[in-house]
Amino acid sequence: MGDGSQSWTAAPAAAEQARSVLAAAWSCSVTAEGTREELVGAHTVTEDGRVLVNVPEDSALLAAAICAPRGEPSAVLEFADVAPVPLRNRIRARLWLAGWFAVEEGQLAFRPTRVVLRQPSGAVVVDLDEFAAAVPDPLTTAEARLLTHLADCHADAVERLTRLVEHESLHGAVRVQPLAVDRHGLTLRIERARGHGDVRLAFHAPADDVAQLTERMHVLLTQASAASCPRALQRQRTDGDR
Repeated sequence: MGDGSQSWTAAPAAAEQARSVLAAAWSCSVTAEGTREELVGAHTVTEDGRVLVNVPEDSALLAAAICAPRGEPSAVLEFADVAPVPLRNRIRARLWLAGWFAVEEGQLAFRPTRVVLRQPSGAVVVDLDEFAAAVPDPLTTAEARLLTHLADCHADAVERLTRLVEHESLHGAVRVQPLAVDRHGLTLRIERARGHGDVRLAFHAPADDVAQLTERMHVLLTQASAASCPRALQRQRTDGDR
């Protein structure tokens, strides 16, 4: 995808978000026929969103897949989207796939019949055709590295970006950290003594790779430098110097 404004939106669609969670997840919980297993590094994802799971020959999941009627919902897979930067409530979203397993070439192939994405804003049932056709956000595999670098090495840049946030959203803020980034924008987590809130800063155009993301971030920082410093953070720095 290029930088044409016709295809640009301020946030990814639910199907793309679901595929991004699936692509980034290293572990998952599988419930089938009363059996629940936690799998780490055991699954891969096909282009159409099927999940391939490698399990031992004596796995209860394998036995359940063999015995379950084909075509009936026989299992539920749960994936968690965890923020790479240490924060309160680090789980950004959960993805549930309900469907059935089939044994293919010594591994389990899971075909979803229902896809549910739950975020703080609520749960969304994702259309199966849209889920199969969607692709993960192009920054998904690099997001953890990008955000931890931003938080650990460029705290000054994060603070500068708060100049683009409404003053009311910064009321009572004690810390601001990068929560998420995708090709459409950067999300900041504003932590308060009690509770927290998230603010999204949209890019002027989508970023399809890290090089384009660098340019988009430069634009945001330039805009932030031209904005006035939020009074809330000014007071925090003043209080901290006492």
